[in-house]
Order: sequence, then C-alpha cells, then structure tokens
Amino acid sequence: MDNKLRIAVQSKGRLYEETMELLAEAGIKLTAVKRTLLVPSRNFPVELLFLRDDDIPDSVANGTADLGIVGLNEVLEKEKDVEVVKELGFSKCHLSLAIPKREDYTGLSWFNNRKIATSYPVILSHFLERNGIRADIHVITGSVEIAPGIGLADAIFDIVSSGSTLISNNLVEVERIVESQAVLISPRRRHLSESKREVLDELLFRFDAVKAADGKKYILMNVPRNKLDDVLMVLPGIKSPTILPLANSDWCSVHSVLEEKKLWEIIGKLKNAGAEGILALDIEKMIL
Repeated sequence: MDNKLRIAVQSKGRLYEETMELLAEAGIKLTAVKRTLLVPSRNFPVELLFLRDDDIPDSVANGTADLGIVGLNEVLEKEKDVEVVKELGFSKCHLSLAIPKREDYTGLSWFNNRKIATSYPVILSHFLERNGIRADIHVITGSVEIAPGIGLADAIFDIVSSGSTLISNNLVEVERIVESQAVLISPRRRHLSESKREVLDELLFRFDAVKAADGKKYILMNVPRNKLDDVLMVLPGIKSPTILPLANSDWCSVHSVLEEKKLWEIIGKLKNAGAEGILALDIEKMIL
C-alpha cells in the first residue's frame, strides 16, 4: 500500500518560502525545484503539490491532496469540507477593515451603505451580517488597497501584515476581524489510511520539534560549586538544569535552555550569581 502523503502547498510568496524552510528544518529533502508541479521527497514519504493558495482547500477537500499547508484566511474564505490539523505558527497576518485617513471613524455603523473592496467576500459578508451592517461588497482579485484612492470603494477589507501598504495608500486600520497563520489541513470526512496516518504522525512530531526550538537558546556555563545554588535560582530551565562535574572538583558545568527574548536579562543575573564562561548556542530541534 502506498504510504506517500501528498501535501498541497503554495507555489510562491511568503508562505511558500516559510513552508519550505519548515520542511527543510524537519529534515525533508526535495528532489526538484518548485517550478515542477509535483515534487517528491528523496528521504521521506511525502510529495508536494504546488498550487495557488486559493486552490489548496479545494484540492484537499476533493482528494487531490491528502493534506494542505495554507493560510487560515483561505480556509475560512473557501468554506470547503476541511479541518485544521495543526496551527504552524508562521506567515501570521490578519484581515482588517481599513478606511481613508481623512475619514472620521465613528464605529461599525460607519460602514452602513458604504462600498467595501475586498478579495475575501465570504469572510466579510459573514462579519457584516453578524453585526447588522448593510454594505456593498465589491470583489477585487488584487491591489485592493488602491480602491479608495481611485474612487472604486469607500473602504477595504484585506490582509494586513506590517501595515506599510495601508500607510502608503493613506489608509488606516479600524477593525481587526480575523487572525490568520499557516495551518495544516486535512479532509473533514475522508480519513487517511493507517500507513499514511503513521507518516503524518512522524511529520507532526518533526514539526513540533522544530517549533519547540524556535526562540530558544542552549546555554552552558562554568559555576563554582559554592555558587551553584545561587545560579540555579536564576535558571528557569525546561525541567531542571543539567549539572556536570569538571576536572577541577570545585567547579561544575551547568547546561540549560532559555527563551531568547529573556537571554540577556538572565545572563546578567547569572554573571552576578557567579557563573563564568557563559556560552549561548542556537537550537535546531528540541524533543520534549
């Protein structure tokens, strides 16, 4: 029985780049470049099907692909019979309503009887309906942000990442509607074979190991034994720091894992507590 998983992924853009990075960090090597529609791995039982992002939910729902990696925004917009297996934590963005800076925004009622340009009419219509807003939705497939400037719409509903596109088009974000990120999806009603399920479990295990290491640093230091208790009070290790003897019995080596955002704060405290020779290393994967 064929246990090879076919995963539909975006063929270009930021999500493509970050998906390829995740797969590489998970040890999955491809046999060809992305220009090929279907690319197998040479060391893991998966093959990638490169599609446009808005085609991925349908390809998973209809069985063309076993799984898909796509933005949650596309899953919500297409409303196909798929479910989220795992949030992947990258390509984060949000869908927001934005209006020209010159406008005096008074709340959601501002959108009544206005024209809103968007590439996400389904998500927008659901939001407007839930909030009792009557507006004219104008569907645009690209460059939504220019619509108010050329008189095509009064406002926009679009993806926002850094916000720079809004600023450059004299728009201001007034309502954040949906938080999105890359997700792994599967069909809701069609189950994987046992052999493919085993491959998926291994894939998820690798993804978790990569994600667990993200934003972490492995630190090593030498500590006088008479200062060990003081140093251990500083360390917020995953479970308990590793303590190893050194050739000089008055000293020991202490190993632990820290969150990168707290690294410099904790290193300062470690030095004050008596630690010396502190070394901070990147972590590629971490098995919890």
